[in-house]
Amino acid sequence: MKRPFFTVVMPAYGVEKYLSEAVRSIREQTFPDWELIIVDDGSPDRTGNMADELAGTDERIRAVHHTENRGLSEARNTGIDAAEGRYIWFMDPDDRVDPDLLEQVLAALEENPAQLTVFGHTEEYYDAGGQLNYTHTICPERRRFASAEEMRPYVIRLEQETLYGYAWNKVYSLQWIREKGLRFETVRLIEDIVFNIQYCMDIESMNLLDIAPYHYAKRMEGSLTTKFVPDYYELHERRIRMLYEQQQTWHTDTEETCSVLGSLYGRYILSALERNCDKRAGMRHRDRRDFCREVFSSGLFGALIPKAQARDSRVLKAALIPMKGRNITLSLAMGRMVHLIRSGMPMLYSKIKSER
Repeated sequence: MKRPFFTVVMPAYGVEKYLSEAVRSIREQTFPDWELIIVDDGSPDRTGNMADELAGTDERIRAVHHTENRGLSEARNTGIDAAEGRYIWFMDPDDRVDPDLLEQVLAALEENPAQLTVFGHTEEYYDAGGQLNYTHTICPERRRFASAEEMRPYVIRLEQETLYGYAWNKVYSLQWIREKGLRFETVRLIEDIVFNIQYCMDIESMNLLDIAPYHYAKRMEGSLTTKFVPDYYELHERRIRMLYEQQQTWHTDTEETCSVLGSLYGRYILSALERNCDKRAGMRHRDRRDFCREVFSSGLFGALIPKAQARDSRVLKAALIPMKGRNITLSLAMGRMVHLIRSGMPMLYSKIKSER
């Protein structure tokens, strides 16, 4: 059989309400040379049966099943192993895409056969009742990079614009993934950015498309972001550390780069301070103070936070003042304030959080 140009990998777990719509948006692509691999990750509902039914409607669709739930990363790795396309794209099963997405990626690859193509997305915020509340579009400027020297200084801007850390807004070279032996790591929250940092370390070409064809559903009910993650800070401290080390490896760790990383790190510290106020954290006031002392004394904090600048977020700008002064009392008060907003007005919280 002819090798497809694109492989679309769709990990699926407990998404019987959304799977058909996601697959429909793939079948409506104006560029037809693709294969879709639905990886049923041991779903407890009808997701696996639906995947088989959908595979029966189109010879380009395959269903692969895990006998037990192994997690998002392992489902993607199964898709990598089964893929036959030249390029691979990972789509979430509760999202949807515009019909010309693959056609526009193809056009860019014909101009510049890059190892990575990045496009924008529209965040669609749904309330607990499933109603669309508001949308927020994030879109890169159109660029072509044909060398590592050109591309590397720009990567930090992608992270600043929240475009670096996702897997579903990127089309990757399958050959490069296999040559480098890259796999998604089983780690909560940051599996995408860990993979992207590893993937991008040695690539030399990238396309940025000034389009937002991916519709990313952010649901107040059932979303991972509404669940309590005990090691939230440790995970995101690792994220910032990996980004910083990548910049150091590339010799692009300029004052401007450190300023951007510092502001991102400050945002995660503020989020951690907010989460420490959650009853599920089991932290007393003394524990929260000890947390601050430990964070404020770390080498990463000393390298980045003094250089941080919050250009667009008023909340972060206010939070950075006590952080830079290592003022524990005021930093804890900021965390408490954000917690009150998040727990009492979650939609307002999501709007504030999307400030850039």
